[in-house]
Amino acid sequence: MTSMIDLRSDTVTQPTEQMKAAMCAAPLGDDIYGEDPTTNAFQEEMCDLFGMEAGLFVPTGVMSNQLAIKAWTAPGDEVIVERESHIFNYETAAPSMMSAVQLHTVESELGVFRLDDIEAAIRPPEYYYPRTSLVCIENTHNRFGGTLYPIDCIRELHQFCHGKSLPLHLDGARIWNAHVASTTSLREFGDAVDSISICFSKGLGAPVGSMLLGSRELITKAHKYRKVFGGGMRQVGMLAAAAQYAVAQHLPLLAEDHARAQQLASELKSIEQFSIDTERVQSNMVLLDFAASEMTAQHAQSILAEAGISIGMGMGNTLRAVTHLDLSDDDITRAIDIIHTCFRSL
Repeated sequence: MTSMIDLRSDTVTQPTEQMKAAMCAAPLGDDIYGEDPTTNAFQEEMCDLFGMEAGLFVPTGVMSNQLAIKAWTAPGDEVIVERESHIFNYETAAPSMMSAVQLHTVESELGVFRLDDIEAAIRPPEYYYPRTSLVCIENTHNRFGGTLYPIDCIRELHQFCHGKSLPLHLDGARIWNAHVASTTSLREFGDAVDSISICFSKGLGAPVGSMLLGSRELITKAHKYRKVFGGGMRQVGMLAAAAQYAVAQHLPLLAEDHARAQQLASELKSIEQFSIDTERVQSNMVLLDFAASEMTAQHAQSILAEAGISIGMGMGNTLRAVTHLDLSDDDITRAIDIIHTCFRSL
């Protein structure tokens, strides 16, 4: 039986045998005591890559983002986020539960803020308003289909935020894709923000793990809150070793994912039942938009599943195809053929 082609997400990848070997060989210690040598070395390595003072390895990207919010804010504050951001849509209202802050959503152009809109969102100083204490951005942007936040725009926003005494946090779950797609160095991204969350279990293919990077003062606060959030771990070097291997060995492969996404978009755009905005295909995602079709994305999803393609729902009436480490060129070619066959018969 032919296996399913899984285009749902870049989180579905399996650890390679080489990654498992690196995990088993990792020197270990108790990270609660700060004595896990693999985790300590990996945190220092990521600090060097991004030009940050300190890092904190955590289980998930949600925890990393929420630790940043917790460390940057006080109860009753307000955080400015993009309306379609992961923090607002997919983190289960965690800012209100974990940090007692509220989110102020601002619209953008494919994830990129206009400075006038940010300025309008900052609260006046009167006591009856919440205090604006943090601005968050996302790169690449998930719900817009992996679009990039250009480094010049991030720098401009960072300068603006500093003029308002506001820190800027970057949800960089897919910053590796942004780095490869834009040729912007990781250090440039680090220099342009005050804190950044990076993830190892998406395009890089590690089974688990994220890291919060920032100043020593920020990470000291986050370290305490990681314990409060239940994220303290013991011999966690096995997981850090997987992430370390992923950065060293899989980061160069992201360009192949991007090329396969471009191939998908180019060879599927002629299908009448949906449209593809090829300008949005900037990294490893392709959105199939059924807004102008009589067919719903949900119906199309079920048709493709029966034909051997697993694909996820996107924002609105769209399907989202994501290329990743576990897909080959043959898988992409076969997916294109199956999708054309499915919609040609309707």
